[in-house]
Amino acid sequence: MFVFGCRVLFAIFTFLTVCLGQANQTQYDVIVIGGGPSGLSAASGLSRVLRKVILFDSGEYRNNPTRHMHDVIGNDHVVPAAFRAAARKQISFYNVTTFVDQKVTKMQLTNNSFSATVANGTTFTARKVILGSGLKDDLPNVPGLRDAFGKGIFWCPWCDGFEHRDQPIGVLGNLSDAYDSVKELYPTLNKDIRVYSNGTNNTAQLTRIASKDQNWEGVFKAYNITIINKPILNITRVQNGSIVQDEAIRKEFDKFRVYFTDETFEERGAFITNYATSQASELPRQLGVNFLGNKMNTTARGLRTNVKGVWGIGDANSDNSTNVPHAMSSGKTAAVFCHVELATEELARTSGDSAKRDQINDGLAHERVEQQMGNEIEDIYNRLRRR
Repeated sequence: MFVFGCRVLFAIFTFLTVCLGQANQTQYDVIVIGGGPSGLSAASGLSRVLRKVILFDSGEYRNNPTRHMHDVIGNDHVVPAAFRAAARKQISFYNVTTFVDQKVTKMQLTNNSFSATVANGTTFTARKVILGSGLKDDLPNVPGLRDAFGKGIFWCPWCDGFEHRDQPIGVLGNLSDAYDSVKELYPTLNKDIRVYSNGTNNTAQLTRIASKDQNWEGVFKAYNITIINKPILNITRVQNGSIVQDEAIRKEFDKFRVYFTDETFEERGAFITNYATSQASELPRQLGVNFLGNKMNTTARGLRTNVKGVWGIGDANSDNSTNVPHAMSSGKTAAVFCHVELATEELARTSGDSAKRDQINDGLAHERVEQQMGNEIEDIYNRLRRR
């Protein structure tokens, strides 16, 4: 009798699953990869319209080494960890987002739904994916550089430059990229600027910097900027700005010595860097996302990737802007487009139109839904931006 009852319950469950359709076979509406500003913003936007979200946070953040987060209205000079904690608390109020503090090791697309698998083998499924998987800075193997990165050695003048204003500063990286840093620093933030090009003054770099400004040498001379092309042996911190600072005027007094292979050294109060970046995660490639250079190609409307049902946000996408306000904006954009796309699919399933239901269930589902929507989703997003 017990076995018969179990079979009946199983049959009923199977029948209900088939009747409810594919949309209800997934555990969540949306998988969000990344617990930084972009992923949190996406989760917030989706939570506000009561979408069931699961957000995976690997605990790896590009801005984690920095002392404070800047140029974020309402959160200026906030410790990144405090910002993330406050965001989680606010998102949790809506009680629809699940936070999983594990790294996703594998993602798959199967029958128009997505699965995410963590290290212990547990798999979670959803109808859509938003990738806020981030970038990593490809720092050269110079002793002392990585340890000091984000704490007196930084890549963004808007993020950390103010705290090191009016201090002697060095520019690290290829010679051709130094011209851009000089324009960003001089004359408002720093006037004592030296370029440490670490042996990169070759023909290719000279050609590239000349393509930016034929008169770059004249600019450097006018700004009294010296280029030191000697190979760097190491960068040594001799004073910690986390300790030696003036909080009242928000100044951090770091001090570094850059040692060269010829046994000489120079001192600087801070450095701005120009190094390459790469994707922090292999998940976009696992899903078959196309790239523009080293960024996820999100030139389609709403920051969609080429993979239907997948969005790319934050530093890792091809917006070519890498800062917290951009990351948050991109997360909200993806959330709006994702919600409306989900709603359009749901409407087609419940409209009683068998032709529409067939379109939703076949392999061209997402493309046909987008065609049906026309400009509606763009209009909704633009209306929200104006509020």
